[in-house]
Amino acid sequence: MKAVILAGGKGTRLGEYTKLIPKPMVKIKGKPIITYIIRHFYKFGVREIIIATGYKHKVIKEYFKKKNFKNLSIRVVNTGLNTLTGLRLKKLNKYFNTDETFYLTYGDGVSDIDIKKLLKFHKKNKKIATLTAVHPPARFGELKLKKNKLVEFNEKPQLTDGWINGGFFVFNEKIFKYLTNKNSMLEREFIQKLIKKKNLAAYKHESFWMCMDTSRDKQVLEKIL
Repeated sequence: MKAVILAGGKGTRLGEYTKLIPKPMVKIKGKPIITYIIRHFYKFGVREIIIATGYKHKVIKEYFKKKNFKNLSIRVVNTGLNTLTGLRLKKLNKYFNTDETFYLTYGDGVSDIDIKKLLKFHKKNKKIATLTAVHPPARFGELKLKKNKLVEFNEKPQLTDGWINGGFFVFNEKIFKYLTNKNSMLEREFIQKLIKKKNLAAYKHESFWMCMDTSRDKQVLEKIL
């Protein structure tokens, strides 16, 4: 199977880093965050990665040109500087065979998700698309009090209520029939189309997931990964 990683955004909230490099190339423990995502897919048997770039395309292109990943094919495709996620995916249509199933996720989100279970869930539900629903991490620390005493402090816990889109999609190639050449967001018009057609399933992932939006997120990931 192939996995697509969306890596074309400008990452403005990480401006101190992204003035020079694209967000997926921001390093955690000395390695670009995108390499953790690739390694996770590789662990589950994915041997073909397509990176859809835009902002500072050459930085990603040059990095993977120099890196030699054994038994792994990495294709870096420039899908345009100002292209939104829906059109970014549409531009990759030619890399997929009829009725092929593939993964897609974002270049700034990491997780311990079992993607084999995700794929099994997708096939069982017989939908064109499956997204992974996750609990967002809290933006503030959580205190647990017993009367006036502090009994537990979690710096940045995973919330247990509420769900958000965590990426880690599974798509069937038929997905491209839903996409147009309009510069639109995958997460808006496109997802709404799928919901109306009852062609979208949600896989609930209760364990670790986190995306790197801010410098604070980067600091937390430095401790976790």
